[in-house]
Amino acid sequence: MYPEDRVLVGVIRRQRDLRLAREEGWYRIPVANWPRDVDCEIIAFFLSRAFGSLNGGIRCYAEMRGLELTCRRDLLPAEPNHRRADEVYYRVALGPLVEKQPPVLNSGRRRFAFITSTWERFETARDIRDLYAAR
Repeated sequence: MYPEDRVLVGVIRRQRDLRLAREEGWYRIPVANWPRDVDCEIIAFFLSRAFGSLNGGIRCYAEMRGLELTCRRDLLPAEPNHRRADEVYYRVALGPLVEKQPPVLNSGRRRFAFITSTWERFETARDIRDLYAAR
């Protein structure tokens, strides 16, 4: 990685989504929610309360290997009647998940959907605040 490589942090709210990232090598983001002007090399994952004691931290990341557009129903065929089944999503192809040691914690309980940062900040971050550029 290079210090200036871009990192996109997304939130994983369901254990199934982490399993898909780990075992099948992909993550989904609704096109409507994709942060504008983001061109990233790394996707990092913040785990929500669904993960119990792992809640509130960026615990893993992966190299982004590709991006394609598809409907949610094609990504999750077991949910054909989901209210967003026909919405368009980015299917982000991932390399193997890497454990972030130490994890990046959210001590201030800051709410976010996505954070963009650099590899340099991500690599040394210990708290979510460390990911943001100095103001």
